[in-house]
Amino acid sequence: MLITIGILIITLVAAYFLFVNFYPSFGGDVSKADKERYSLSENHRDGVFVNKNPVSLDMSFGEMLSVARKFFFEKVPNGRPEKDINVEKIDSGSVANYGSPTRLFWFGHSSFLLQMEGKTILIDPVLSEVPAPHPLLGQKRFNSEAPIDLDKFPAIDAVIISHDHYDHLDYESIKELKGRVGKFYVPLGVGVHLQAWDVPEDRILELDWWQEVQFDGLTLACTPAQHFSGRKMNNRMSTLWSSWVIHSEGERLFFSGDSGYSDHFKEIGKVYGPFDFAMLECGQYNEKWAEIHMYPEETAQAGVDVRAEAIMPIHWGAFKLALHEWTDPIERVQKKASELGIPLVTPRIGEPIYLDKLPKPQSLWWQE
Repeated sequence: MLITIGILIITLVAAYFLFVNFYPSFGGDVSKADKERYSLSENHRDGVFVNKNPVSLDMSFGEMLSVARKFFFEKVPNGRPEKDINVEKIDSGSVANYGSPTRLFWFGHSSFLLQMEGKTILIDPVLSEVPAPHPLLGQKRFNSEAPIDLDKFPAIDAVIISHDHYDHLDYESIKELKGRVGKFYVPLGVGVHLQAWDVPEDRILELDWWQEVQFDGLTLACTPAQHFSGRKMNNRMSTLWSSWVIHSEGERLFFSGDSGYSDHFKEIGKVYGPFDFAMLECGQYNEKWAEIHMYPEETAQAGVDVRAEAIMPIHWGAFKLALHEWTDPIERVQKKASELGIPLVTPRIGEPIYLDKLPKPQSLWWQE
């Protein structure tokens, strides 16, 4: 019996290492030379990236097993929509030939297409069905039909990535889009994954928190977030995570990425605000990871902190990555935003959002 158990353990360990080392979706690994370069950052200590405030990311083995069991095997009441979410289709020709005014399209979760100052930009593009290294390791998205198919995308001037988790950096999407993308803007370290997927190094620019880059009439600023990173067991915190500011001479946008609530929102609002529009994480929360994901009430407060004229809850409406009801985020943030007097933008997936018409759209599509 002991020999059989030993062989089984060795087989599982070997299978894991073969899977991780040869399956491309896991991405690349930060080298020793990379770590030396990142050590110049205030956010890099003892070979890993750190948050500004102390954050506990440790769960006991028993707690991890309990969460995994509930996630994969227990039915969460209203954890998913009862039927497929309807989306609005986007005509690729209208995207390719668009000029102004500034507009965005939401693809669900945290993925956006932004058209601003004549540029077409993708933010955290995740168009795959499952946000995981392999389709068998996760649950499918709530909408089986995408607003626009990956192979129909026109030329993309830039892709902005917030961090390297699977629901924000998607191998299949990058593989399909990379030949049509002019430049990738990512936090420190995330470039190693893109290079592993054959994106040329000269098309990747890595930034640290508070660094800016000029991009044909736009300013892109990499700003803080309170989160973590890693695509496999042995590279946690090896790459940086961030939020992003995107602004022109007359308009300012904020994208939170993934983040727990902290004082960095007020700091970003002080440096770059006020914002015309803020896309703020609101979903996939749990008391066991409250420091790295916001509750909906904190999302609304973060909108006040960054001095946003209108906010949109993101990180919900596409995937089940936590144990709450799928409509819980939007219902709770609606209530708190109303209390705080901050307008809420709630588009359907694929519905255009025009900056000069905010806070519309405000449909209650999740109730249908």
